[in-house]
Amino acid sequence: MLMHWLLAAVHLLAFAGAFAAVLARGSAFRRLAAGQGAPRVVLLADNIWGLAALVLLVTGLLRAFGGYEKGTDYYLHQPLFHLKMALFIAILLLEVRPMIALIKWRIALGRSGAIETGQAVLFARVSHLQALLVVLLVVAASGMARGVTWAQL
Repeated sequence: MLMHWLLAAVHLLAFAGAFAAVLARGSAFRRLAAGQGAPRVVLLADNIWGLAALVLLVTGLLRAFGGYEKGTDYYLHQPLFHLKMALFIAILLLEVRPMIALIKWRIALGRSGAIETGQAVLFARVSHLQALLVVLLVVAASGMARGVTWAQL
């Protein structure tokens, strides 16, 4: 029982961390595009965002398929679980371009080179969209945890 509680708490806290980090990354991108920010701030927020996403993934998989919660069968037949996974996949797909760009930034900064910030505004928008999707993911998760079905909506 203690492990169930701990996994649930860490999972919920990871949602908060993910939301805050991706929102901060978006704001840092926007400041950078306006010439008022530093690339290292973007990278720090990105590191926290990545860590939070990893914690969400690991704790979510343990809860859904590790025997700590309602059981695999419940999740696989719960429509809001499918919505939650679709939102998570959308967040990951949106992450591809910023992730590639930020890897290039890290390499360039490691070599004391220049970074390309031309897409900072786009990446700010992507980050803010991802923050919205994290909120929708939490809404889907709370309905899923209570057994809400499409028929009840």
